[in-house]
Amino acid sequence: MQTFDFDLFVIGGGSGGVRAARMAAQRGARVALAECAELGGTCVNVGCIPKKLYSYAAGYAESFEESAGYGWKIGEPHFDWATLKSRRADEIHRLNGVYRGLLDGAGVTLIQGWAQLADPHSVQVGEKRHTAKHMLIATGGMPFVPDVAGREHVVVSDAMFDLDPFPKRLLVVGGGYIACEFASIFNGLGSEVIQVQRNAHLLNGFDDDVRQFLASEMRRAGIDIRLNSEVEMITRRPEGLCAMLGRGQRVDVDAILYATGRVPNTQGLGLEALGVKLDARGGVVVDAHYRSSVPSVFAVGDVSTRQQLTPVALAEAMVVVDALFGKGQRQLDYEFTPTAVFTHPNIGTCGYTEAQARDKFGDVTVFSSEFRALRHTLSGSKERTFMKLVVDKASDRVVGIHMVGADAGEIVQGFAVAMRAGATKAVFDSTIGIHPTAAEEFVTMRA
Repeated sequence: MQTFDFDLFVIGGGSGGVRAARMAAQRGARVALAECAELGGTCVNVGCIPKKLYSYAAGYAESFEESAGYGWKIGEPHFDWATLKSRRADEIHRLNGVYRGLLDGAGVTLIQGWAQLADPHSVQVGEKRHTAKHMLIATGGMPFVPDVAGREHVVVSDAMFDLDPFPKRLLVVGGGYIACEFASIFNGLGSEVIQVQRNAHLLNGFDDDVRQFLASEMRRAGIDIRLNSEVEMITRRPEGLCAMLGRGQRVDVDAILYATGRVPNTQGLGLEALGVKLDARGGVVVDAHYRSSVPSVFAVGDVSTRQQLTPVALAEAMVVVDALFGKGQRQLDYEFTPTAVFTHPNIGTCGYTEAQARDKFGDVTVFSSEFRALRHTLSGSKERTFMKLVVDKASDRVVGIHMVGADAGEIVQGFAVAMRAGATKAVFDSTIGIHPTAAEEFVTMRA
């Protein structure tokens, strides 16, 4: 019988990789994890966590302004970019240590360096080769920048947290959730933000009403959104960067963020040479158990062909661990996966868009509401809230829930549990609302 150094070798120390490594180790497996950068991956270091912290920071500008309507008299607020960057760095460093502690506590062997598959059961890290019965690829994704003239002058989302100096004028290229979030954040922090999107709408894949409502709220907040527009060339000038758009439009800014999508981080891992099948985007093609075309190699998270969300990567990791070191009974159903977009205002959504529901179920009933939140009756803010339910008419089941408004993610998370349980519109209607809250609107919609 062939012997191996490890039962499981994980490549990538992000959320999915760390979860798989420590849970497998806790079940008695001999586990190693290789990571060439800080632990925590994109989410902890240059994604979800710092982005949410910066979103909180941007929200204070609105709070200071709105407080006057409630009788508060304060001096002129002053934002210090260096302080925010320093405080964020301290918190991320703390989280890196937490991840290391989780691995150490579980008995995982942590190997620092770039890992490359040498054969179905061998990994090369630096000068040393390690063997393992099973391999797990959890290397995540990375930003993609198209081949535009002057692309060397732009930055990607990973670099936005430490820009120096703070950009007084920012051009955001892209219409996805990362682009919209950074446009909202830097607008809130005091930048003059222009957002350019080549399509006719923002947030492809989201409900039509949601993306149209969000665009109107972002414009109301002061973001210059230009749809059906593309950057043709970028040049650096003494006073900053110049971006030439279609139809001769010129935009002069201090920084240009390209948030035009992310691609699986599979380059340099030796996957193709090993015969691991990749899709057109470079993602590892996996089956229902996250096994690749090479039986000993698995993949979870953004590097694979499934949904690109941190909580999804965590859940996928648990399926793999259970399959390899447990009873093999755990499965993951992607049908009602809740998600949030931390724009200003936030988006929270779960289930099907109206268009998707009509395609799948045929006859659906739509309930929607738009209103000014109670908070803003005194704050002076013109921000509005939008909420929508999509119901399968035949079964009365709520199959889509969508919200644009304060704390939308927090609110939709709770309703996602009900949707997973198969809650009907009748169940929503019979539920007592918490008054006065925005969330109660979801259980009082009757038209």
